[in-house]
Amino acid sequence: MNCNDSMINNSILKKRDDPGRNFQILAISNRHLCNQPFEDQIKRVCEWHPDALILREKDLPEDEYKALAKSILDICKAYDVPCILHTYWKAALELGHDAIHLPLPLLRELSAESQKHLQSQDSTISQSFHVTDFHKIGTSVHSVEDAMEAEQLGATYVTAGHIFTTDCKKGLPPRGLDFLKNVCDAITIPVYGIGGIKFDPQQWSSLKKQGACGGCIMSGMMQL
Repeated sequence: MNCNDSMINNSILKKRDDPGRNFQILAISNRHLCNQPFEDQIKRVCEWHPDALILREKDLPEDEYKALAKSILDICKAYDVPCILHTYWKAALELGHDAIHLPLPLLRELSAESQKHLQSQDSTISQSFHVTDFHKIGTSVHSVEDAMEAEQLGATYVTAGHIFTTDCKKGLPPRGLDFLKNVCDAITIPVYGIGGIKFDPQQWSSLKKQGACGGCIMSGMMQL
């Protein structure tokens, strides 16, 4: 592979000169976990300067998501934090944004539709999904087979999990570090561990040893 809900360690949060220079941290949003207005929380996250923010609010209707995304993109730009939109690829294109995270079933569906459109050469199709429209395409995987398929479909990175026990997946056993290693060994695109990731450099080191390029933090980021 080529790498281009937590107790918070205050020394890590004061200044991010390192973590992630060798191990990348992606912040994942969830406005339902915030203790303050969502945009204020995003500013707080951006002050910590993660390697990217995934705006995951996929429970919103597309028009509301687009309006929120416009505001969050402005915040991320002000802090020089890359932002990855989620699910609503048409909204991303309308906003002139070329980084998107798609659930694997949606990526699979859109890729199939794109191939049909290319083969039909139907000039009446006004807007269809094309991998080349996006500089960065991520997806979530839960097996080695998922990861291999994602790479074939044009994903440029994957999140793999859940690695550790997490309240977000109550009752479901974690897939663990061996699973993460198997995913990293199977594909050439960057892999980010997800699920139970904390502000814990020792934990990050264990992910890196399996071949992961980074990890994703949701709960901890939304409660900074």
